[in-house]
Formats: sequence, structure tokens, C-alpha cells
Amino acid sequence: MSKIKELPTQEQLLPGRDTAMSLNFNHFVFARDMREVPAGCEVVWLGLGCFWGAERLFWQLPGVQNTAVGYAGGATPNPTYEEVCSGFTGHTEIVQVVYDSTQISLSDLLKTFWEAHDPTQGMRQGNDIGTQYRSAIYGSDAQLAVAEQSKQAYQQQLTAKGLGAITTELKPAPTFYFAEEYHQQYLHKNPNGYCGLKGTGVVCPI
Repeated sequence: MSKIKELPTQEQLLPGRDTAMSLNFNHFVFARDMREVPAGCEVVWLGLGCFWGAERLFWQLPGVQNTAVGYAGGATPNPTYEEVCSGFTGHTEIVQVVYDSTQISLSDLLKTFWEAHDPTQGMRQGNDIGTQYRSAIYGSDAQLAVAEQSKQAYQQQLTAKGLGAITTELKPAPTFYFAEEYHQQYLHKNPNGYCGLKGTGVVCPI
């Protein structure tokens, strides 16, 4: 497990591969294909450290219709978990969240996102250290505008409590690579498994 805190240079990037890994895409909580986006739903990609606990956090929210864990934000195509953990793909662990905005707003999703981790830590979350654990929000231009507003509001609260600057990466919707089958809904399959989520205790106002 790499603890590299700098994103790789072009020369350091792993080459990856042309084809995606073979998966069973059945969602063990929602009993639907993990690739499915029901009519009227939107998709956003959220990274807040180890994706096991993060995925469970979001599938429990009313209005969330589908989730999957994977890798995004880097340049290596179709990476493996071991490659991402090496620090030489540029990817972070990410949760693909499909939500019905008539039931849960993006602002409410982001409130949960901010409060569930410490977005000021840079390339780590607690004892999970490395570029693959960085905080991230990826989405459409409209989603990123909402995210920026939410970020600024939360930054004010963090600053008031003496905490540092938010390091969360906000970028356009990425190529999302599904993680290996054993990572999908990991804490549903292993209820006592590791969950590294730990917030700052600071409430996001919006």
C-alpha cells in the first residue's frame, strides 16, 4: 500500500489496459444492475477516503437509487486496485452515486459528504495515506457550481472552528472505472469490516 502524497508525473503513470475487468454487476443492496441510472436520476462521483464506508453511507440515504465503487480522477485506463494503491495511476477511490433529485437534493448529498470526512487533509483520510484517499467531487458543470457554493459555506464553518483549508478536488465528470467485485457493497457483505469514515464534527450549513 503506497503512502505517496504527490500525484504521478506523466512518465510515472502506469499504462493500464484496453479492456475492463469482468464483473457481476448485481447490486447486493438495491438488487439492480450497478450500471443502471433510472429515468429522471442524476449521477455524481464522491471521494472521501476508503470507498467501503463511503458507499454504505450513500446507499443508506433516502433518494439514492444506486451506488458503485471504483476509480476516477487519474489517467491509467482500467486500473486494478493494486495499481491504484501504488500511487502511479492518479486515481482516487470514488463512489458513483445515482440519486433522484426530487427525493434528495445535491446540496443534501454534499452536506452528508462534507460532514462524513475531513476534507482538509489533502492526500489522506486519517490513517489512510496516499493519493488514492484524497477528497473529490466530480460531476457536471451545474453540479460543480452547487459543490463550489457548498464548499465555500463549509469552509466558513471550518475556519470558525480553527480548521484549515478544504483540499477537495472539484473536476468535471470523469471516466469512472468500476472496482473489483469484492469491493462492491463491501460492508453489506462484511458488516464488521473496516470503515475509516471520521468527520470533523463541524456541521455544514447547506
